[in-house]
Parts: sequence; structure tokens; C-alpha cells
Amino acid sequence: MQISEHVYSTHILEDQNTFGAMHPGGTQIYFVGDPNGEMVMVDSGEPYRAWTRQILDYHAELGRPKISSILITHGHGDHIGGLDRIQDALDCPVRCHPKLEPRLTHQLGKGCVEKLRSREVIPTGGGASLRAYYTPGHEDDHISYYLAADKGVFSGDTILGNSSSSVRNLAQYMKSLELLARLKPAMLYPGHGQIIQNGAARIKWYINHRQQREDQLVSAIKKGASTVDEMVHAVYPRNLRKNLRGAAARNVRTHLEKLREEGRVAEDSATYVLSGG
Repeated sequence: MQISEHVYSTHILEDQNTFGAMHPGGTQIYFVGDPNGEMVMVDSGEPYRAWTRQILDYHAELGRPKISSILITHGHGDHIGGLDRIQDALDCPVRCHPKLEPRLTHQLGKGCVEKLRSREVIPTGGGASLRAYYTPGHEDDHISYYLAADKGVFSGDTILGNSSSSVRNLAQYMKSLELLARLKPAMLYPGHGQIIQNGAARIKWYINHRQQREDQLVSAIKKGASTVDEMVHAVYPRNLRKNLRGAAARNVRTHLEKLREEGRVAEDSATYVLSGG
């Protein structure tokens, strides 16, 4: 599917009752540039053969343009799956955050992976280019890519199309959102979910959502909640699906860690006693 003059995507559907529950709206794999000339690819999805086949079939539909590189947003398995097969087929380097390079080099072999510098400009073909921005938070090796030609951001998992994102380090994540907000993107091309029009408004919603969640947690603690489970119960809907409760708990922990670093909450050390005889 062509999204804009320089952006094309193959959309992969996922079962929302199983692993796909973490990716409402499925997964997007992007090709950026000129199908009649040169393009780059963004991420490679899950390692399933069916996914790899769909991606390579879509490349064939585009006319098998030269792929100058595969750009990785971050090292989670649903973004680097099938890289060995896809790289072999497209015969191009994989480019990623310096923190991810050793792992991918070990996986793919020496000379196959190149580090991306912060703010590096990557030509994509058709006169367009991407600029790499380090955006840690969801993961410490996360990169987002800005396409000036249509004021679009390939946001990976920093911003999703149909839901909020899970976060490893909330303080870093909020700074990354502020960085993307300063770009004032018209479009957001997320790793999962629908393409987002008026990207700047979506980023503002994400920032407000995180602040509201933090305010809810502080209120829950004031009312006596002292465990992660109690806080999940207090701030998330009562009908939250079972397969999403683990992600909710992880998000609560990231908020608590940020509040602890800021000196706003204190964590008591766990104590242990012998049980039974």
C-alpha cells in the first residue's frame, strides 16, 4: 500500500486473542524511497516464515527495487525477526543503534551490520532522506526516523497507532516524546497499528496520557495502595484483559521507578522469614 509519495507499507494482521494482543492493529513494515530507483526498509517483523514471505512478496510487488539498507528501530524480537533471510534476499547492510550492533553482528556475521550515528542522514531514493534520532525509553537501543519530505516520523514502538506503548525507562521515554514533539510531524508511521494523521497531536496525547497515569498512581498511593497489583487494580479498567495485565504491571513499575528517582516515593526493602518448622 502506498501511503505517501515516498512511503509504502505491507500490513501484517495478528491474532488479537493471542500474542497479537500486544499489537492492536497489527504490524507495519515500511519501504521508503523510490520503487523505480532505490529504497530502504524499516524493521523486519516477527521471525515467522509467513511474515518473511509477505515482506519479500511485497518487495517483488514494488518491482524489486534496490534496497540500500534495512533500518532497525530497536532490538525487540518482533522488529528484527527473519533478518538473516531478508538480508540474504535483499543483499544489503542492516543499520541500527550502536548498542544493538554487537548483538546483530553476532547473529548475522561481521560486515553485515552498521552503526547509526545520532542525527545521521540516510538517503532513501527519489530525492528523499531520513534522519535518525535516538529515542530511548521503550528500549535503550531505540531509534526513530524523520522523513522531512512529508514531515513524517517512523516511530517504531515509541508511539503506536492503536494504543499506548510499554516503557522500560519512563524518564528517558518522556524526553524522547519531547524530542519528537519538537519535530512537529504531520504523519506518524508506527511499528504497530494504523498510520496517524496529525502526528503532533498524537504525541501531545501520549505526553498527557503518561502524566495522567502518573497522577493516578500518586493518588492511589495516597489512598493506601502499596503493591503493584493494588496499583494496577486502582488505575486500570476492571475489565482489563488477562493477557494485558502483565504489561500493565510493567508500566506501573516504570512509573514507580521514575517517581523513586525523583524522590517522590520510597521503596521499602523486602523482608524474609522462615516458614514452617
